[in-house]
Amino acid sequence: MGAVMREAPRQIPLDLEHQPAYRRDDLIVTEANRAAVDIVDRWPDWLSPVTVLSGPIGAGKTHLAEIWRERTGALRVDAAHIDEAAVLAAAEGSILIEDIGDAPFSETGLFHIINTIRQSLAAGKANSLLMTSRQSPANWPVTLPDLASRLKAATVVEIEEPDDLLLFGVIHKLFADRQVSVEPQVVSYMIGRMERSLSAAIRLVDRLDRMALEQKTRISRALAAQALAEEAQNAQDGRKD
Repeated sequence: MGAVMREAPRQIPLDLEHQPAYRRDDLIVTEANRAAVDIVDRWPDWLSPVTVLSGPIGAGKTHLAEIWRERTGALRVDAAHIDEAAVLAAAEGSILIEDIGDAPFSETGLFHIINTIRQSLAAGKANSLLMTSRQSPANWPVTLPDLASRLKAATVVEIEEPDDLLLFGVIHKLFADRQVSVEPQVVSYMIGRMERSLSAAIRLVDRLDRMALEQKTRISRALAAQALAEEAQNAQDGRKD
């Protein structure tokens, strides 16, 4: 009988979840997010007590919002439960509302929160409202004229799509957090072919780390090409669903 070819055993990586680091020192600043970083760093010296950070998915809004929340001790509010938060707003300090504007929300509740924040500022308190959204408040489905007027007075800071410098820094740090060394040429290859978002960078690094462990190999350009192809296939399958 001929020799039976056996596949080399693969190492199965442990399913260890890598939590994203949201510290200020973990923030990578480039022209794409500099204005948003500046507004967070300048609190409480804001021109308006209401600020909106807008930008695409994966632009880093959550990271900035978490830095601000840690600094201010703000109450985090679900955009779907603004009415309940409006009742608490008078007793609380600053408020953080994430991912608002894509779906209908309580306009009267948000109007009440904004008014409470403005009144606290008039009373000498450094209370503020920070909201994050994929789009500018001008494009939110707002029908209440008084709320629309309040939102026009808010400070709106747009975060642009991540540039190459930001993506390079993020990917390098994600690998460093896993104690994985990757050549700069490989990272540049990834940036030129991946979806341009921070969330895509996190997914791609996670996939590459797992693939390298399973195959017991270093992260090379060839492995990156394989991971990119799998990410593209997953995205295509998701669109079909």
